[in-house]
Amino acid sequence: MHEEEVLGKAYDGRLMRRLLRYMVPYRKVTALAFFCIIASSLLQVIPPYLLKVEVDRYLDPTPGSEALGFLDLMLSADPRLGILQIALLLLLPTLFFVFVFEFLQTYTMQLVGQKIMFDLRQEIFRHLQRLPLSFYDRNPVGRLVTRSTSDVEVLNDLFASGVVAIFGDFFTLFGIMIVMLTINWRLALLAFAVIPLIVLTTMAFRRTVRESYRRIRVALARINSYLQEHLSGITVVQLMNREERSFGEFEVVNRDHLKAYKDSIFAYGLFFPAVEFFGVLAVAIVLWRGGGLAADGVVSLGVLLAFIQYSQRFYRPIQDLSDKYNILQTAMASSERIFNLLDTPVAITDPDRPEVLPEALPGGRGRGRVEFRNVGFAYQGSNQVLDQVSFTIEPGETVAVVGHTGAGKTTLTNLLLRFYDVDEGSILLDGVDIRRLRQEDLRRNFAVVLQDPYLFSGTLESNVRLGTDGIDREAVRRAVRRVRLDAYIERLPEGYLSPVTERSAALSVGQKQLLSYARALAHDPKILILDEATSSVDPETEYAVRRGVHELLRDRTALVIAHRLSTIQNADKIIVLHKGRIREVGAHSELMAQRGFYHKLYELQYKQQEPLAAKETAG
Repeated sequence: MHEEEVLGKAYDGRLMRRLLRYMVPYRKVTALAFFCIIASSLLQVIPPYLLKVEVDRYLDPTPGSEALGFLDLMLSADPRLGILQIALLLLLPTLFFVFVFEFLQTYTMQLVGQKIMFDLRQEIFRHLQRLPLSFYDRNPVGRLVTRSTSDVEVLNDLFASGVVAIFGDFFTLFGIMIVMLTINWRLALLAFAVIPLIVLTTMAFRRTVRESYRRIRVALARINSYLQEHLSGITVVQLMNREERSFGEFEVVNRDHLKAYKDSIFAYGLFFPAVEFFGVLAVAIVLWRGGGLAADGVVSLGVLLAFIQYSQRFYRPIQDLSDKYNILQTAMASSERIFNLLDTPVAITDPDRPEVLPEALPGGRGRGRVEFRNVGFAYQGSNQVLDQVSFTIEPGETVAVVGHTGAGKTTLTNLLLRFYDVDEGSILLDGVDIRRLRQEDLRRNFAVVLQDPYLFSGTLESNVRLGTDGIDREAVRRAVRRVRLDAYIERLPEGYLSPVTERSAALSVGQKQLLSYARALAHDPKILILDEATSSVDPETEYAVRRGVHELLRDRTALVIAHRLSTIQNADKIIVLHKGRIREVGAHSELMAQRGFYHKLYELQYKQQEPLAAKETAG
């Protein structure tokens, strides 16, 4: 929310130059829009001038009114025919072309704005996918979503109705000023006399609206944060009977947003009538002084009528420019937040000259040998999570890692997959430092089943396949059968095409975990990582899962992080972590005989599971 408070400068040349680079691919369309807005602005000055010509030449002729330059060749000396010619000149060349130019300008800039939004969102999403997990540890997801939605939408307003329209307003202002000064500079100065009042009013309006917009953005950020938190935790809210309390808290946050908007509405409600009043005041001054000059014969009636119309048209762009100022200011703030995100360095990158795994299998996968060499790592500062960790997992070997919560078990998998880079030491895959491999080549060797399964919106089948080429429907069915979930899926009306919603409410936690297990098996990995993957599965289901994947684990390297006895007892090797260090390594029977850390864990956590273990052994 602190980022939302800063609105930044109304104009920042550095940010604007960077924003304008997004218009380069569409420079031809943008050039067309600029031409249209300039042409339309210049045509805005013609109707009052035609009115002057009509009055001075035909309705109230005055000496010298016949000297009209090129119009002398076009207009007839007959008043009726001349007035008809002026009317046609107003309708066809002027109003028709204004319509065409304004349509082209609006259509092209809206189109460019949408394309820039598309490009920018693509760039943001691609960058977000490349950022390491440490970035997401520090940044709430809701704020990142805001960068890709609301902030990008603000920039669309800038490109679609800001950049080009500002130039159009300026051209209209300067065009009217030049024509007015050319026709009669004395009346022009009288018409411009109220400009200082408008400038002072505009400055006060900008200060008020700037503060209101800051409060609006802060309040909106709080609303988004509160909604995301309480809708995600709606189960706890309802379970603890906090509906009324949450409603009261939300009402306070929502009311702050309402108050901020009311102040903004009040400022707009005062500003536009004030500018309109000053415009009318300018017309009154022109009528008063210009009427006297017309009565004395100093100026013609046509000039007076033209000045009245020019005065009315002169102050409309000023109103628009004040509104564009707010668009520009908000766009500068949004662009600064977006570019701060895009400038976030990608800490984990591919090497310039990546190595290839030796004896790589088809698809770039290796043999599956994993080695940790004196690995040290800390998430923050000097608080070491792993300290001098060294071990080896041979191809086809199943290694279990156990330890108390916070011992560093899950950190091992994060480092192995290069979600984070080690601070000390190295991790090798088939003898190659994983930092020398492309991340894509590294991760295609692995499949991971996490403690907290995550399913995407779609179908059951698409959640197993995840769009991977080579996994057909039969491969999905085989994977599902191995985890003993086929009976449940086949009972569903739509079977494997049954929809999966955002919260996966139709699936139990255990079923979601089994589905993520099937996803890992369907991808046929060389190395399988199970990060407490049976923590949400009841013992009977866990037993069925282990039976289904027993043959698969035999031919693969497997790293198992779990607390359950049935998961680790049959492992080839068990590594005991304690406070970031390896304390014991060996098979289950060997570690039990040592009566060390593992024995204590067994006594504390696993002894109650002995009946199930005995059942599994008998099976």
